[in-house]
Amino acid sequence: MNSKRAWLVWGVGIFAYVVAITQRTSFGVAGLVATERFGATASALSAFTVVQLVVYAGLQIPVGVLVDRFGPRVMIATGAALMAVGQLQLAMAESVPAGVLGRIFVGAGDAMTFIAVIRLIPLWFPSRQVPVLTQLTGQLGQFGQLISLVPFAFVLHAGGWSHAFVSLAALGVLACVLSAALLRNAPAGTLAQKTSKGMRETAAELGTAWRQPGTRLGMWSHFATQFSGTVFVLTWGYPFLVSAQGLETGTASILLSLFVVVGIICGPLLGSWVGKHPLRRSSMVLAVTFVSAAAWLAVILQPGPSPLWLLVVLVLVLALGGPASMIGFDFARTFNPSHRMGTATGIVNVGGFVAALVTMFAIGLILDLINSSSGTPGDLYSLDAFRVALSFQFLVFGAGIAAVIIIRRRVRRSMAAQGESIPPWRDVLADNKRRRQQYKHEEKTRREDRK
Repeated sequence: MNSKRAWLVWGVGIFAYVVAITQRTSFGVAGLVATERFGATASALSAFTVVQLVVYAGLQIPVGVLVDRFGPRVMIATGAALMAVGQLQLAMAESVPAGVLGRIFVGAGDAMTFIAVIRLIPLWFPSRQVPVLTQLTGQLGQFGQLISLVPFAFVLHAGGWSHAFVSLAALGVLACVLSAALLRNAPAGTLAQKTSKGMRETAAELGTAWRQPGTRLGMWSHFATQFSGTVFVLTWGYPFLVSAQGLETGTASILLSLFVVVGIICGPLLGSWVGKHPLRRSSMVLAVTFVSAAAWLAVILQPGPSPLWLLVVLVLVLALGGPASMIGFDFARTFNPSHRMGTATGIVNVGGFVAALVTMFAIGLILDLINSSSGTPGDLYSLDAFRVALSFQFLVFGAGIAAVIIIRRRVRRSMAAQGESIPPWRDVLADNKRRRQQYKHEEKTRREDRK
């Protein structure tokens, strides 16, 4: 463990995850081109990503079982192959159904990757390094978004649709070959643990994990924080910035790339805060959700196109949702035993993606309804239409906030029944102040002793 081979295995896993994120986010950049290629309506365009996310979310729990049974190597290589097939299908597609079929393959392959890469880490590294490497895996994988925003966007506009998606298929083939050749499930001489649970036992574990209020709190936390940024990056952010706000394509790409930068900077900081205040995790979830809703409200209420600084603020705030959604997985970890962790994690991961796919489809449907009633087909992505359609997000924000508050009360009642109390904020702040004063006093005493 922790050998050069371990770092090679982890590096190949990171590469496979970067490729998966590239495949996942590529269609967000290609949305306007897809509208012209397929003659698609807004709701048909949203179906590409909605179907992809339905497949991704629906496979989370089954993939967790398969990873336990077959090991990460098989799942990562298979996932990369499926994504390559999907992008090749999309490169040749000339109709909406053919294109959606390609995204189904991409969603299935994407669903297999992250869980399998995370599973490799505790098998190859000592436990003290697992939390840090897990956080790094999630953040480094987001560089795939930069690949879709810069090189892929360049090839798309310079070489055309087919060349761009064939290049993505080639990336998938490379990830598949490297994974099959270089990945190993565990160090030599180590027996990788596999499970042999039947369908009845798996269903029982799923029901037990769902009945745990902490698991549901994690799911709704993921639901509330993640969906808006996902909708923005995967589907509607690029058309909104370019067609509705009038930004240059290069400027829009730079704004979308800020999601990666914010995640890398704020992820560790947010994780450190959660580690220091584990009883205040839901408060951070609510704070990020309220700030995201406020940022959207400020943009939507603008009488005309928003100033660039406000759009930057919007993107920065939405980017916080990614690191904040990881709090949901922390709830799953702390409220479930280790043997049920994969199932609980799958439940949590479904939350944000279900919210995202519902929002994506609803925005597309509203844009189509506004366009059909206006009688001016060229206004499909107008600013006024986007104002109405994007306001649907406030319903989702409200549902997430209400659910987090309700489930949090149940979790706290359960904790109170076990003798664990949640101190009020004023007591926490007073205790922190006392600890700082005590630390300063001890430091002063040590300096005097040295003199």
